[in-house]
Amino acid sequence: MTCDATSPTPALVPARLLPWLALAATILTWATAFPAIRLALRHVEPLSLAALRFAIGAVLAMAWLLWRRPSRLPGRDLLLAVACGLVATVGYGVLLSLGQRTVSAGAASFLVKIESLVMAALAVLLLKERFGAWAWAGAAIALGGVGLIAAQQPGGIALGGGAVLVLGAACCSASGFVLQRPLIARHGALRVTSVALLVAALATAPWLPRGMEQALAAPPETLGWILFLGLLPTTVGMLCWNVALGHFGAARAGSFLYLVAPLATLLAWPLAGEAPALETLLGGGLVLGGVLLVNSLGRR
Repeated sequence: MTCDATSPTPALVPARLLPWLALAATILTWATAFPAIRLALRHVEPLSLAALRFAIGAVLAMAWLLWRRPSRLPGRDLLLAVACGLVATVGYGVLLSLGQRTVSAGAASFLVKIESLVMAALAVLLLKERFGAWAWAGAAIALGGVGLIAAQQPGGIALGGGAVLVLGAACCSASGFVLQRPLIARHGALRVTSVALLVAALATAPWLPRGMEQALAAPPETLGWILFLGLLPTTVGMLCWNVALGHFGAARAGSFLYLVAPLATLLAWPLAGEAPALETLLGGGLVLGGVLLVNSLGRR
């Protein structure tokens, strides 16, 4: 099955279900990425890991482009797609990695989720999407739940000099996603995702040799986590997110990203041996309630 907003929907999957399946795949793969990154970083440096992930994604994107040979994007749209790849993918990854050198994991996970609020605001201002009072209330509740979860992470809500960089990462992600939505509507999720992966791979290429050296010297399980990150969260997750973004809109789709934090915390239990605290479970309940509010009363 191909996750492309412009591809014919397979007979086995009703058209109305495809965006929801893409959204579920996005949340699951991006949530799994957090414990997977923690495990991979035991033997690979952050920027080297990013270069490896994007290189894997770029190989798959190039294979698809050579196979399908889609028409070239118009010049203006191609420049916009390149800019989105640099901002939403490279800018987010680099600023977050640099910021987390002085910001605790809990604070970083809380600050990054501000991207959903920024995304909603930009979607309302630039794309004229609707996001009413109930939706804003649900977003605030979900953000409060993320904050409760973040407070239980190692270091708690401890801000350092890199807090501005982490906020910058959130703004990069939000603005890039909002700018991508019209491109997805015109050219489909696969073409836009392919450009983003190729741009990200080129931008992080200077760290690729070091990453390959570290990966080859690492234990086999670390290499497995690197391959997992490149195939699923980086490639499949980004592709399915673009499908969901094109269907739900930036403001509404962004509200679902709050679910990544509680799911990542639960997945860290079996994968990294980190049992969630009671406050973390309560925060997950608030996130779920806020997302439900956005997508019920918030849609009226």
